[in-house]
Amino acid sequence: MRPETVLDALVQRVGHTPLVPLARVGRGLPPGVGLWAKAEFLNPTGSVKDRAALAIVRSALEAGALDGGRTLLDASSGNTGISYAWLGARLGFPVEVCLPSNASPGRIRRLRAYGATVVFTDPTEGTDGAQREARRRAESAPTRYYYADQYHHPANPGAHFTGTGPEVWAEVGDRLTHFVAGVGTGGTLTGTGRFLKQVSPAVRVVGVEPDGPLHGLEGLKHLPSSQRPGTYDPSVVDETVRVPTERAQVMALRLAREEGLLVGTSAGAAVVGALEVASRTAGPAVLVTVLPDGGDRYLSDAYWAAV
Repeated sequence: MRPETVLDALVQRVGHTPLVPLARVGRGLPPGVGLWAKAEFLNPTGSVKDRAALAIVRSALEAGALDGGRTLLDASSGNTGISYAWLGARLGFPVEVCLPSNASPGRIRRLRAYGATVVFTDPTEGTDGAQREARRRAESAPTRYYYADQYHHPANPGAHFTGTGPEVWAEVGDRLTHFVAGVGTGGTLTGTGRFLKQVSPAVRVVGVEPDGPLHGLEGLKHLPSSQRPGTYDPSVVDETVRVPTERAQVMALRLAREEGLLVGTSAGAAVVGALEVASRTAGPAVLVTVLPDGGDRYLSDAYWAAV
């Protein structure tokens, strides 16, 4: 199955998301300092993970790894699994996702809506536990599964090196001073950061993590207490900002009310981290951050009750 024979117009809509200013939540920043955000929730399944999932699937198709009805298997906190499930439904291969059982109900419903098989894992072990279960299943049935392993697959950061990074640079160019993104697999931060530093070594790359091992920021990792993904390259990262769950939730609410951007808590965390960096940056400066997914899949979470 050759990739060009199955990647239709809908699948090709992945990427090329708009860069939008955050003028209202950025009120009060130092003179000459601007904050912009990549609206990744406008990808086909509503998240930045469409980029990495498509790159991984393309690689598998090129290698014939999904031939013969093999099932794509991976661990996920939800969004990459949804992207795989959509691609599987669109392109015609089965998908199985190992997922912590405390994932948001919206994510679980989306996975099942696309026809994916969901294997729940211990919520206290987070995505590390989901990875262990996916690896166990892949090793026990190697002819049944193609183990995508997004946490170590080079196509994950590669998708951002060839896509997200060039898109940001095309819009901002040498005005860019900082790139700020959450750390999950590390693919967005590493791939985009590598590209931006290649074209402009002065660009500072800032990672945003939860402030502790027990947090409510789905998709993000507290690296000091987690298994470090192979797709995360610490040499690219100049600084790490750690954000409490509650501040990220408040910012997600603010982004909806003040900017008209209905996004998830990982987006809220990224904006909190970007504002922290921007507040201590002298102008002229342009900071770009990433809004990884939409807020519709979290509306059943308690913090939205304040709306």
